[in-house]
Amino acid sequence: MTITYEAIETHSGTIKAWTKGVPVEDQAVEQLRDVAGLPFIHSHLAVMPDVHWGRGATVGSVIPTKGAIIPAAVGVDIGCGMMAIRTSLKAVNLPDSLAKVRDEIERAVPVGNGPRGDHRDAPSSVGTMLVESEIAERFSVINDKHPKIGAHKIAGQLGTLGGGNHFIELCLDEAGDVWVMLHSGSRGTGNMVGTYFINRAREELARRVLDFHVPDKDLAFFVEGEPLFDDYVEAVGWAQDYARLNREAMMARVLMAMRKTLGKFKTDKSAVNCHHNYVQREHHFGAEVWLTRKGAVSAREGELGIIPGSMGAKSFIVRGKGQSESFCSCSHGAGRKMSRTEVKRTFTLGDHRKATEGVECRKDQGVIDETPAAYKDIDTVMAAQTDLVEVVHTLKQVVCVKG
Repeated sequence: MTITYEAIETHSGTIKAWTKGVPVEDQAVEQLRDVAGLPFIHSHLAVMPDVHWGRGATVGSVIPTKGAIIPAAVGVDIGCGMMAIRTSLKAVNLPDSLAKVRDEIERAVPVGNGPRGDHRDAPSSVGTMLVESEIAERFSVINDKHPKIGAHKIAGQLGTLGGGNHFIELCLDEAGDVWVMLHSGSRGTGNMVGTYFINRAREELARRVLDFHVPDKDLAFFVEGEPLFDDYVEAVGWAQDYARLNREAMMARVLMAMRKTLGKFKTDKSAVNCHHNYVQREHHFGAEVWLTRKGAVSAREGELGIIPGSMGAKSFIVRGKGQSESFCSCSHGAGRKMSRTEVKRTFTLGDHRKATEGVECRKDQGVIDETPAAYKDIDTVMAAQTDLVEVVHTLKQVVCVKG
């Protein structure tokens, strides 16, 4: 297998980057160097082609740690990820205007942040999922130990989208099959969990006596064997499970809404459902490590994943090649190339409408920061990781719902 990574120079540690032909801002490179220099990094950092600066650690990085976890590297959108399923619908089954389909989806799934993004009354299906999964009971155990995490909205937000770059899409593949694809995570409760433990890690860092320098307080860590380490592993595992359940609940609501407007159809027996902001125990390069994928997807040999483009570009269902040097990982999307502030300053609504022509979606000032030009070119990103994944399906959006 041809390996296409490039080495990023650093004073300590090793960085292997799948960024050939893809721009990487200086701020992200410095951030990568800071992480690579920590003594508990195992072997090297792996950098995906959608890399860009992020809080705590660089988005698009894979961080193997021995005996420690950096909560801010996992972040606050714990378990954020993608879900996609193919339907029996064909392009010819879709009406000329998809506005009613989009409207029905937006009625079925609350979108946006704040109270408007919660269920007014949680659907009975959500109640059933809560009971069967025991997700609320598990959180109660965590919250009893750490009441400062705060009041939760587990029922009110299960099966809801959120805002920012989260989305629900109807897509067509190369054969004209209709897919449903969505992007969301652990919502407000996951954010509270992440924020709480990031702050606790900073408090611990201030008390530690270390023989090495931690260049950024967001690189504060928990050490394996400490009570807070075990509590964080329990809490982050809960948030990752809640995120997956949230995507399943949302998908069920989206399919129900589609059947109201498009009639009866079937779906594949299995869906692709993958995290891209998470940490878990894995074995790499002769050791058991805590592997944090911050904006990266697991791509073990034969494993299916999802790499979305921007709201006006292509997305991909991919199959992993099991590349050990990337810790069996691939990119989680195209990756931002401009900040939200810069996008709003640079592009007009006319630019956004032109870029999303042919897609039934919001075309107002509220989503201008998500316009396609804010992101790297997805074809260039895919070309830089041909040794990590192979493309199984290429999807093109026809409906995009954003908060």
